[in-house]
Amino acid sequence: MRILLAGGTGVIGRPLIPALAAAGHEVIATTRRPESLGMLAGLGATGVVMDAFDSDRVTAVVAEAAPDAILHELTDLGAGDRDANARLRREGTPNLVAAAEAAGVARMLVQSIAWLVGPGDEPATEDEPIVPGVVADMEQTVARLRHATVLRYGMLWGPGTWYPDAASVPEVPGVGCWVHLDDVVTATVQALDWPDGTYNIVDDEPDPAGRAVSNAKARGLGWSPRHPGRHDTMGG
Repeated sequence: MRILLAGGTGVIGRPLIPALAAAGHEVIATTRRPESLGMLAGLGATGVVMDAFDSDRVTAVVAEAAPDAILHELTDLGAGDRDANARLRREGTPNLVAAAEAAGVARMLVQSIAWLVGPGDEPATEDEPIVPGVVADMEQTVARLRHATVLRYGMLWGPGTWYPDAASVPEVPGVGCWVHLDDVVTATVQALDWPDGTYNIVDDEPDPAGRAVSNAKARGLGWSPRHPGRHDTMGG
């Protein structure tokens, strides 16, 4: 496929580019900073400068890229500013979806969150809606497209994240699921071949700090976490 990766320099975007290229996909990746274009080229993507808040620029980039699918991995968490990240989801997502509609791009995969579920005794599944708010609105916006895939990632750990190894993973109140960055990348590449829908991308080890989340749906399509939990002994 010809893939437009929105958010090519993020924690997920950087390892995702070579994984997509290795799977045979052509990748056009966005960045807000011209100085990052060389890094994107080194990873195996054609880089393009795009500010998600600039609707005209987003429309032009999507039209010029003419992708088969868009991967929405836009985040703004480099400074730990959750308000900035919420704004990007709230304002950047509609720009990206509108650009896809204008260009006739019917398919988008979007990064979402798995732990925004209500209380319950059983592991949450994808059939259960997440709590209302910015993330739920983002999912609904992407669902305007004919083919929408929502990947609800657990809290990330692994090299390049806030928690680089298992020893650094804390208990975070309200967060009942985690996932290693490598497993997120693998699942995202595989999801290009999955049916449209919502998938929890989490490991096998629920956290007592929050409600457990089931990964059975993604497992049923052949994905399995190489790091089944933070306390496993598999390659770190």
